[in-house]
Parts: sequence; C-alpha cells; structure tokens
Amino acid sequence: MSVKPEDVKKLRDKTGAGMLDCKNALIEAAGDFARAEKLLKEQGLAAAAKRSGRATNEGRVFTMVKGDKAGVMELSCETDFVAINDVFVKSGTALLEGCLDAGTETLTPALEDQLKGAISTLKENIAARRIKLLSIGANEMVVDYIHGAGKIGVLVKLAVEKPEMLNDEKVKQLGFDLALHVAAFAPLYLSRSDVDPAYLKEQEEIFTKQSEGLDKPEKVLQGIIQGKLNKHLGSICLLDQGFVKEEKVTVGKILEGLSKEVGGKIAIAEYVSFKLGEELV
Repeated sequence: MSVKPEDVKKLRDKTGAGMLDCKNALIEAAGDFARAEKLLKEQGLAAAAKRSGRATNEGRVFTMVKGDKAGVMELSCETDFVAINDVFVKSGTALLEGCLDAGTETLTPALEDQLKGAISTLKENIAARRIKLLSIGANEMVVDYIHGAGKIGVLVKLAVEKPEMLNDEKVKQLGFDLALHVAAFAPLYLSRSDVDPAYLKEQEEIFTKQSEGLDKPEKVLQGIIQGKLNKHLGSICLLDQGFVKEEKVTVGKILEGLSKEVGGKIAIAEYVSFKLGEELV
C-alpha cells in the first residue's frame, strides 16, 4: 500500500526514527499510526516513550503564582517575531493573571476581548491553546519556572508537614530545582503508581518482543524483561529519575533526605509542564 508523506513525517517527528523506517512501519501496519509506532519501538528504532511531538507552532508559555492559585498557559501565534513582541508578552501575562483572578481555565468574555485587542494590534491569529490552574493549600507552595524564553513552563507544588517549613530557604531551593528538573527531563508521571496499566502492558509486550531470539532460560528472560521495564519506569517517573543536580540519587531520595534535615516531610503533591507546540493528548 502507499502511505502519505505527511503521515511519514508525523511518525518521524513523534518517534525520532528514520524516514524509511517510518514509511516501512506504516506500510506493515496498513496505515495504522499507533500500530506503526509500536512496531518501531519493538524494533528498537524509536524511544519507548516520548512526551510530545516537535513544536508545530510559535508562541510562548507563561506561568504565574498569585495568592492561593498558580497557573500556566500556552499562548500561540503565527511567527516567532510576534512571540517576542512586548505587546504579545504583556498580553499573555495579563490573560493568565485574569484567569487566576477568575479561577477559570478558559478565557472569560472580558479576557476574550483583551485577546482580540492583541490580535488587532499584532495582525496575527493568537489563541490561548491551553491553561492549567493549581490551587495552593495552607501547607503547600508552588514554584514556577520558565525555560528558553517561554519554550517550556513548569509548576511544581510541594506539600510540607509543618507550615513554618514553607519559609525554609532549603525547601524553597528544592522547589526551584525540582521545577528545573521537570523542564529538563519531562517526566510523564509523578510515581509508578500513576502509570496506566494499559501502558505498562504495552511496554512489557515491546520488551518481550525485543528479547525474542535470546538463547536464555525462561526465568532469565523474564528477569531481563522486568529489568528493562524497571529501567524504563525509572526514566519516565519523576520520583525515580536521577535528580538534575545529583543524577546518581533519585528525586524520591532527595525529598527523603531534605525531609530528615528540616524535620518534617516534604512531598511533591502535583506538577504541570507545558512545552510550546507539543502534541496534546
């Protein structure tokens, strides 16, 4: 069968595999995109997991912490020139602040009017592609971080055992470091318990397929498969990832260590990461 060039490119953008490999996978999968992606993974030609496709539009990600709420918003536009324009930047900041004040993850009519004003001034289509708000409780803090002139925006919410811990400089620094970590390593999940069982099953099938042909006893093969699965989970779960500033120590162990040092438990309650132009699921 023949496949569309745009489908080949889309598969390549999502998996990082070669154009010919993507084309052959789509042919073998009879055009089924998900099946073709799985085939590439089984063949070791694609990453086992990838957070998103490549950027497909211009714009900027905004973050803000205000009162008992924090927010992150992706504001898209047509050109990178507009994305760095002062009117665009100020408009994005005002729109996100308006959402925080109203407690809404969609633009209100008044905010839509503000956006139309920016569109009229900048002469480009501009849209609030997505907005996510987090509430901040009494024993919680949210740290925000912007990377690469708005290419990535992160919110990390920490929950602490004692309210006075919120003023501890070491706790504040850890919050910032964790936001930096999320931006750098793009974890898919907070912990292993958050991973979709269907996803786990698919990954096990992939690693089983990759292990075919190995001249090993069944018990050894199962150990190899489980080892690959554990390594993969360690790469996509935030608490199991090597910490950005000390890669031989997991994020979970870093949290445990500081909790003992400051005399109270510190936990990651929630995190959000937006990457400009990433594929939405």
